[in-house]
Amino acid sequence: MRESRIKKRKKWKKILLSGFIVFAVLLAVGLGYAYNLYSQVNQAASKMHEKIDWQGSGNQKEKIEQKEPLNILLMGVDERSGDKGRSDSLILMQLNPENDSMTMLSIPRDTRVELAGRGKMDKINHSYAFGGTKMTVETVENFLDIKLDYYIKVNMEALSEIVDALGGITVNNSLTWSDEGYYKKGYVYKKGEINLNGPKTLGYVRMRHLDNNGDFGRQARQRQVINAIVDKGANVSSINKVDNVLDVLGDRVKTNMTFNEMKDIQKGYIGTRKNKATLELKGSGSKINGVYYWVPSDESLNIIKSSL
Repeated sequence: MRESRIKKRKKWKKILLSGFIVFAVLLAVGLGYAYNLYSQVNQAASKMHEKIDWQGSGNQKEKIEQKEPLNILLMGVDERSGDKGRSDSLILMQLNPENDSMTMLSIPRDTRVELAGRGKMDKINHSYAFGGTKMTVETVENFLDIKLDYYIKVNMEALSEIVDALGGITVNNSLTWSDEGYYKKGYVYKKGEINLNGPKTLGYVRMRHLDNNGDFGRQARQRQVINAIVDKGANVSSINKVDNVLDVLGDRVKTNMTFNEMKDIQKGYIGTRKNKATLELKGSGSKINGVYYWVPSDESLNIIKSSL
């Protein structure tokens, strides 16, 4: 009996030892993967980070610690070789952790504003051509009477690469149309839920001439795509695509956020994607000195300022 018990104890010791070894190996592999992933994210964030002669609100760190609302400007720029490009897409995104909300405001590209540092009225998308990121963020701040905390500048070609890196996105399309060559002739977008790869996503967010709502319809599609990317990127199934996404972000996206700020925002503001809302700036088109502008109404602009 005693020998039998001793054999059983030895057997269980071997089983426990084997189990411990397997657990240790898995833990080591997991920690190694986590460290490697952390290093990749850090490297991508370092490539994305840029410094310009602009401080924003100046108290971003305190706002994140206090979990106060953050104002982030998303800039979609069309930069090509030999052409500085324009900020063809400007979306203000306000993250409010108090009520877990993410509010987006699209600013029409033809909006007539005073360009910061130039003292002249012009289309807001010309601010990037004249003064780059600095003039664009300062023009938006003056126009909406707010202080921005961060900006995220994305080359529009990168949008295609990001969507492909995530394995595509799904959106609910409100109308049927066929691209007649404005982006790529032959692309068909059917009404209803559709799946988009990278190139078709670019066509989806750029089309406006076939939409009765013109640029406002395009703005709505841009916000749709941003929401779809956020939801897809936050999904656990996207973990195995993280290498591809990081490669694209590091090369094609620029921001004044540091890596530590990204981590703190992720921890403190992750719930804001639960409730998404949209603010609409109202106005009308008008020709001034032979040039078309979109002119916001004073009443609507004041309401937007108060909301923000």
